[in-house]
Amino acid sequence: MRIKIHCQNRIGILRDILNLLVDYGINVARGEVGGEQGNAIYMLCPNLINLQFQALRPKLEAIPGVFGVKRVGLMPSERRHLELNALLGALEFPVLSIDMGGSIVAANRAAAQLLGVRVDEVPGIPLSRYAEDFDLPELVRANKSRINGLRVKVKGDVFLADIAPLQTEHDESDALAGAVLTLHRADRVGERIYHVRKQELRGFDSIFQSSKVMAAVVREARRMAPLDAPLLIEGETGTGKELLARACHLASPRGQSPFMALNCAGLPESMAETELFGYGPGAFEGARPEGKLGLLELTAGGTLFLDGVGEMSPRLQAKLLRFLQDGCFRRVGSDEEVYLDVRVICATQVDLSELCAKGEFRQDLYHRLNVLSLHIPPLRECLDGLAPLVEHFLDSASRQIGCPLPKLAPQVLDKLGHYHWPGNVRQLENVLFQAVSLCEGGTVKLEHIRLPDYGAPQPLGEFSLEGGLDDILGRFEKAVLERLYHEHPSSRQLAKRLGVSHTTIANKLRQHGLGKE
Repeated sequence: MRIKIHCQNRIGILRDILNLLVDYGINVARGEVGGEQGNAIYMLCPNLINLQFQALRPKLEAIPGVFGVKRVGLMPSERRHLELNALLGALEFPVLSIDMGGSIVAANRAAAQLLGVRVDEVPGIPLSRYAEDFDLPELVRANKSRINGLRVKVKGDVFLADIAPLQTEHDESDALAGAVLTLHRADRVGERIYHVRKQELRGFDSIFQSSKVMAAVVREARRMAPLDAPLLIEGETGTGKELLARACHLASPRGQSPFMALNCAGLPESMAETELFGYGPGAFEGARPEGKLGLLELTAGGTLFLDGVGEMSPRLQAKLLRFLQDGCFRRVGSDEEVYLDVRVICATQVDLSELCAKGEFRQDLYHRLNVLSLHIPPLRECLDGLAPLVEHFLDSASRQIGCPLPKLAPQVLDKLGHYHWPGNVRQLENVLFQAVSLCEGGTVKLEHIRLPDYGAPQPLGEFSLEGGLDDILGRFEKAVLERLYHEHPSSRQLAKRLGVSHTTIANKLRQHGLGKE
């Protein structure tokens, strides 16, 4: 059991606390001083059981200078260790800590994969076993300052290394403890430059608004961003829900605090629960002995983005609802209440109100999430801004690949404008990236645009075949007019398209209730 003793910083208070624990036969495996002003003592007592703790707490609180005693889930050092592991694990590039003897002290998962070992096997391995002609300790002693972009060879592959010395505030070589080594593949430098450039525009400026409909959505989002209330973003896959959520976070008073994202879709319930809420020490077989921090705690003071919230299990829905109501939750396998200040932004591809009607989503949670709401339209409804968007993605792709900006054959834009885009903006970006990589001669042609046919809508939708011939033909006629009216939005244009008189079309539109605002 881990306990926190909130107390006065006076001489002898620790001795008084330990004497009482000795009287009760309680062993202290580890102790730490913490708190904002050093006014808390944390103790790890492996043999302390709950019944003893209940009897011991009033006696501890009776010691002069002790203000309160409670159970906690983590020691301060354990929490820092978990946070560091979580941050390092989130990095896609290899990071290693090297001591002044040239041995690896610690590494993240990407570095362990590069070296071909498990993370727990890393400590003690000499760096020289993998890096050719690279004496890191000597380099650190000679420079005593940060080095960026040093070319090194690790396991036969060329990397650009960033080296950050570990030293005290004194500039003495004896004070050097080693260095942190960050590796970037030399063959992906162009891609890194592209992504750095991509991040220069942040927040709403990074959202392309060539379409009038999309510009209207961004205007609404700008008004909602500063409001400290839950936000629900609806939209099909690939429309940029996370991009919009991140922009709202950056434009809010929490913009300098963490932004964490979790995709709930496809995750087993147990995994989603531990990822979101974390778990206590020894919560289940195979769990870390010190426990694990969930994304909620790592996001403290910031914004948590939950994508695919419509696929949350009923149990997770209940836990999320409680957090939204009370601002507190419990880690898996722990009875400690954790209170946090986190703004929640959710996204969904499905209509949550329909799920509520079917009993598949909690209505009380839906109303909690739907305080503010935004709907991102699909790409097929934003085709008025297609040409500038295509030019933007062509420019981005050519910069990333490292080739001159290609031209676009006239037929290509027409083909893109008549496609249904089930993957929306993300699909358009990927299709154009592939086209730029395939094209030769500086022009993107029709053969370079590869579009799958899956998800294509039926030409006239689905209509019932019930009733007589006149009823069926009437429904068919209405479907034809509905479809063509979007492309020819006036009775005169539509009449010309179908080769009939303007009066005939006007009567047909009136008969079927079409063409009215």
